[in-house]
Amino acid sequence: MKILIVEDEAELAKSISEYLSEESYLCECASTFNEAMTKIEMFHYDCILLDIMLPDGNGLKILEELKKQNKQDGVIIISAKNALDDKIEGLKMGADDYLTKPFHLSELMARVYSIIRRKQFSSSNVVTQNELEIDLLAKTVSVNGEVISLTKKEFDLLIYFIGNKNKVISKSTLAEHLSGDLADMLDNHDFVYAHVKNLKKKLYDAGSGHYLKTVYGTGYKWEM
Repeated sequence: MKILIVEDEAELAKSISEYLSEESYLCECASTFNEAMTKIEMFHYDCILLDIMLPDGNGLKILEELKKQNKQDGVIIISAKNALDDKIEGLKMGADDYLTKPFHLSELMARVYSIIRRKQFSSSNVVTQNELEIDLLAKTVSVNGEVISLTKKEFDLLIYFIGNKNKVISKSTLAEHLSGDLADMLDNHDFVYAHVKNLKKKLYDAGSGHYLKTVYGTGYKWEM
């Protein structure tokens, strides 16, 4: 799962990034309005943590842009401003939640998880498909009741595929999801093929159905 942290307080952005990274989220940071706008135009995020007060612009303008682009990224406003009007305005413009500084990182993580679960998995903690069961909180995958061992990236790929079920996803999109904006610096996306191949093998060897399909010349699709 990929998170964009839009925050000009460097220490706070670092603390949030380190905390969420320990929980297996891929985090990117933007410290200015212009940097944030560039990133949301180029990339998709599962959740955006958005400070309203930025040195070169108002974070609410970023919400406007997300709406214009019809993007479905989850948004949590994080701001020292606790005025009711700001909270209401942000929620009206499409934010999913609002958290006032200072806050506990554990609460922030719970809200991030809640938004992603609601948007992608119908508010369920456990995703099942026939013999396959995925516990989103425990980060475990079982086939016919037997837990299989996946790497962090393999688990992240599986969740991403299921969260985008029945959609064809290109290798470049998967590379971006796994590596963030570093994907543009890579010579090729062979690492995506390797991770997908390993994920398929582990699922199929454990007895899972062949839900993950290769769409030749295009990418991959999870069928449900």
